[in-house]
Amino acid sequence: MKILIVDDELVSRRKMEIILREFGACHAVENGNTAVRAFTEAIENGARFDLVTLDISLPDMDGTTVLKMIRDLEKGNAIPEDKYAKVLMVTAHGDQATVMSSISAGCNDYIKKPFTLERILQKLEKMGLVATD
Repeated sequence: MKILIVDDELVSRRKMEIILREFGACHAVENGNTAVRAFTEAIENGARFDLVTLDISLPDMDGTTVLKMIRDLEKGNAIPEDKYAKVLMVTAHGDQATVMSSISAGCNDYIKKPFTLERILQKLEKMGLVATD
């Protein structure tokens, strides 16, 4: 599995990377512009990301905007919807408006900070990315 981790907080980004590197190759970035660039390059190189963990609060643009750009890139490159990257929104905000905005932008699920290995495993299993016993 190829994973893109997007979070401006170094501690959260590293924690997510430590957890997810057991499941695949991780590429971690700290802002939305870099994320969109990495996602674009992955499509162009034929090595798309399978999973994107995306913080909602980023310094250059919000995660929902990044998500919309990712989905537009997938559509624009004629990637079938069933082959889209799974997107797990990561947020410190659990309010309904934030969650609904992320879902309508095309995320597959969301997780609140602080997150745990167990919680991330549940989300990965729910999205069909890992099987647990």
